[in-house]
Amino acid sequence: MRSEFQLRIWNKKIHIYLGLYFLFFTWLFAFTGLMLNHSWKFAEFYPNRKITSSDKPIQIPPVPVDRNALARDVLARDILRQLGLRGELAMGAPSPDRLDFTASRPGMVYQIQANLSAGTAHVVANRYNAWGIMHTLHTFTGVSAANPAVKRDWFLTTVWALAMDAVAIGLILMVLSSYYMWWVLLQKRAFGSIALAAGCVCCFLFVFGLRWIYQ
Repeated sequence: MRSEFQLRIWNKKIHIYLGLYFLFFTWLFAFTGLMLNHSWKFAEFYPNRKITSSDKPIQIPPVPVDRNALARDVLARDILRQLGLRGELAMGAPSPDRLDFTASRPGMVYQIQANLSAGTAHVVANRYNAWGIMHTLHTFTGVSAANPAVKRDWFLTTVWALAMDAVAIGLILMVLSSYYMWWVLLQKRAFGSIALAAGCVCCFLFVFGLRWIYQ
């Protein structure tokens, strides 16, 4: 009996403090999820982005860079260092005398066209407002489902991905603790069972049912 009482206390503490810790993370994803579903005028960011461009000199090592993807990534990262920029890399089509790539971070996207023969880089900077930063944080992963070979190459992208893993695990724990708190309240089991069953049916419909309906 005492052990069950202690379990209830610890379960309640875990639920409360995890909820407080992940409060703003959850709000961020909830609000940006609404932004992705709706074209709200006040939250527009792409048409309101600020674009600047510049041409800067760069130093190119006297080694061909089109022989493999790793060499191009290394050179692109070195060019970013020379330009004083940071971000997650996305490489363009390979070319023997030109290197095109983008460097992205929340609020900024740099489009870089490096002329390897001339030793210059044309940099187009796209700066987004606060709504654009929030939108990017919802989808910023550094990996691509269309290209599994793409790996995260910016340290902060990895930190953000780990933070999102922590949020996901924390929400799972909060849900499990909610189930436990509901289950121990005998007078709430009937209505709770109805709500649980309704949620499972709705989720099952979206995950599996729509595929069967529209075959």
